[in-house]
Amino acid sequence: MSLEQIIILAFVQGLTEFLPISSSGHLVLVPYLFGWEDQGLMMDVSAHVGTLVSVVIYFYKDVLRMFSGLWHMLRGRINDDGRLVINLIIATIPAVLVGLFVDSFVGEALRSVTLIAVIGIIFGLLLYGADKVGKQTKTGTNVTHKEAIFYGLAQSLALINGVSRSGICMTAGRKMNYRRADTARFAFLMAIPTIGGAGILKGYQLFKSGDTSILQDASLMAFFSFIFGFCAIAFMMKWLRSSNFTPFVIYRIILGIGLITSVYTGFL
Repeated sequence: MSLEQIIILAFVQGLTEFLPISSSGHLVLVPYLFGWEDQGLMMDVSAHVGTLVSVVIYFYKDVLRMFSGLWHMLRGRINDDGRLVINLIIATIPAVLVGLFVDSFVGEALRSVTLIAVIGIIFGLLLYGADKVGKQTKTGTNVTHKEAIFYGLAQSLALINGVSRSGICMTAGRKMNYRRADTARFAFLMAIPTIGGAGILKGYQLFKSGDTSILQDASLMAFFSFIFGFCAIAFMMKWLRSSNFTPFVIYRIILGIGLITSVYTGFL
């Protein structure tokens, strides 16, 4: 792969993983626009590793809190840090269960470009509605167990291409009246077990395939995905302290209409 190709793919993966605009819609467009073949499993694993590192480094204080919570849990005490760990585990379980079902029984059925576009628009409008209706009365990341379940059920919908993992989690948080920046924070922390699990699964598949021929390209993919992912997180956290989700909703609608138009004009 050329350096240009690596940077563009890392840019798309790094930014769209954390902005509420759906990475799947963008990743459908890239190979068509540039005439590229699929980047392969190893590059996917590298991109996941890069974005995972960006979350861990940006939220390093929260990560340290989680380790502290685990330590106290092992000693028989559950404090606020321990509850954060438990809630993240609870929020991850629905995505794992639904993911196994989707992978086993649905497969390619949800990869239609038209379906991705329509779903992108629908869930963009849901984000807009939740953001407008939801109050900003709740703060912090220490959600209740019931709220963690709701976050988890919402995240499981992101296995449908076009939904956006970060977008649907933020929709859930706003529906539960969490402040924009706080729901984004919890959504990004949810990415640690989710992306980590996906990376481990892909890494196992990569190990079975024995493909280690592009280690240098993979290292660059991980590095640039980390850079762009970190920038996306920093941008969202700053943006949501004083602004809303409306620009992202408008973008999703434009992207969806563009994809549908491209399909019916024969471009895709």
